[in-house]
Amino acid sequence: MKEIIKQLILDSLKEEASFVVEHPADISKGDYSTNVALVLAKKLKQNPVDFAHSLVVEIQKNLPDTISKVEVAGPGFINFFLSPKFFAESLKEILKTDEEFGKKPLQESDVWAIEYGSPNPNKSMHLGHMRNVITGVTLCNLIEWGGGKVVREMVDNNRGIAIAKLMWGYLVCGKKDGGRVEDILYWQSHKNEWHTPESSGKKPDRLMDEMYVKGASECEKPEIDKKVREMVVKWEEKDPVIWELWATVLDFAHQGQNETLKRLGARFDYVWHEHEHYEEGKRYVKEGLEKGIFKKLEDGAILTNLESYGLSDTIVQKNDGTALYITQDIALTDLKKKKHNAHHQVWVIGPEQSLALEQLFAVCEQLGIGKREEFLHVSYGYVSIKGQGKMSSRAGNVVYADDFFDEVKTKVEEIMKERIVGEEKGSIAEKIAHGAVVYEMLKAGRTKDISFDIEKALSFEGDSGPYLQYAHTRAISVLRKAKEEGIEMSGGVKIENSDSPLTKILYRFPEIVEEAFTLKAPQLVVTYLTELASSFNGYYANTIIIDKANLQESSTRLAVVSAFATVMKNGLTILGIPVPEKM
Repeated sequence: MKEIIKQLILDSLKEEASFVVEHPADISKGDYSTNVALVLAKKLKQNPVDFAHSLVVEIQKNLPDTISKVEVAGPGFINFFLSPKFFAESLKEILKTDEEFGKKPLQESDVWAIEYGSPNPNKSMHLGHMRNVITGVTLCNLIEWGGGKVVREMVDNNRGIAIAKLMWGYLVCGKKDGGRVEDILYWQSHKNEWHTPESSGKKPDRLMDEMYVKGASECEKPEIDKKVREMVVKWEEKDPVIWELWATVLDFAHQGQNETLKRLGARFDYVWHEHEHYEEGKRYVKEGLEKGIFKKLEDGAILTNLESYGLSDTIVQKNDGTALYITQDIALTDLKKKKHNAHHQVWVIGPEQSLALEQLFAVCEQLGIGKREEFLHVSYGYVSIKGQGKMSSRAGNVVYADDFFDEVKTKVEEIMKERIVGEEKGSIAEKIAHGAVVYEMLKAGRTKDISFDIEKALSFEGDSGPYLQYAHTRAISVLRKAKEEGIEMSGGVKIENSDSPLTKILYRFPEIVEEAFTLKAPQLVVTYLTELASSFNGYYANTIIIDKANLQESSTRLAVVSAFATVMKNGLTILGIPVPEKM
């Protein structure tokens, strides 16, 4: 409809012009509003109100029956009011398309490879990882709804000194009896003497997190640090026993992290393992050197040349011939492009990597891997918990994702203890907790730092995930009750009763999805759904929906409720928020 109105205005003007068509904040002022008269009156040196009135006369000559009237308002805005017929047809469209409403057809030629998650396998996931995953999941969903074909990727950074510290920590500190062993051959033949997640009673990744901390502490001693670095060398030489220990600790770490990722709704189509491609980067450095893209410094290190991009230069290979993160990232970017034939590559990574990624994108363009506009860094803000200040590993106040999720879930169970009973209690509480966490992470905007307020996140009164979930379950309950009483939608929608405040919001959903897709801004969906839920709750409170004395009225009202349930469910699906059937 927005495009129809734009074209109506352009046809009336008979010339090109740049103007805005948007929804007024107050729906009583109209369904769409434009500033075209204000923009052009200044250019034509006319009074904006007079010009607006003359333009309305022209617009009304070709007014479709989906628009009931056009008015001039304020200093020269033009407001459009949609007709009851439009709202009746929009309801029918929602009911007809159901879970496809708001979704664009899949474009096989528009492939998005999106990397998110990717926790280092020497630690448990914390609150920052949680925001990364939620951002990634929602972005993937949003792009799929926008018609893009999405490949969900994760990178397993499974080698290097950090992993060696984990291996050392498990070797020397992981025995069940607390004894110290540095002989890896002894470990190989006596594995049953070492802790497993089952024997320790700890989640697999949490056990490995503790082993890494102990290994890193051990490396503060120079003689131990030397031994751990020797493990890295032996690993690169593919020493079979070292690789056996390496595989053991990583298997534990991945088991635990995968549980957390699944809990957050993450799934992946492909996982890149660093040990499979890390050596490839040096070939690209050699190629860049030969082409004159890079330059060798006097000490032998190899440096980029990014002055034309307005970026500072960075080393791509150290003077001892060893690679850096950017070295293997160059190779991985090319591998990704060739593997998926992606038109867009997206990195969901924190803002601290902004410069490094800009340098990577520029180098990849120089090497002919792809154009910079094909690469996109989607960053996000930092997370803290209200009243706990900034989190820090060194300060020891990092909040683990699972612990935080469990805390929210426990509070849900306390709030809902009289409403949820039986075997479903845990499952429903998990879904509500999930909704609370996702909403709170997304509502402020992707790049803003947030201080998570658990009490506010669990409010059922508005501006929360549970508020949206409860509005949906309330609608489902109404539809269920109507069915039990033998009252069903007839398929017909009574036109004169179809333009309620709720229907004036429902039809906007595809516009919101498109805008959120274009801007990569899921908070727009959050804001829309919150307004929609508020409107539905007002409709529910002030409308007799099931009226046996007037089945035609009930049929139309049930159609409105059903359309609301569909749109709310579709929106929650985009956000990755579970939709419980009852609460």
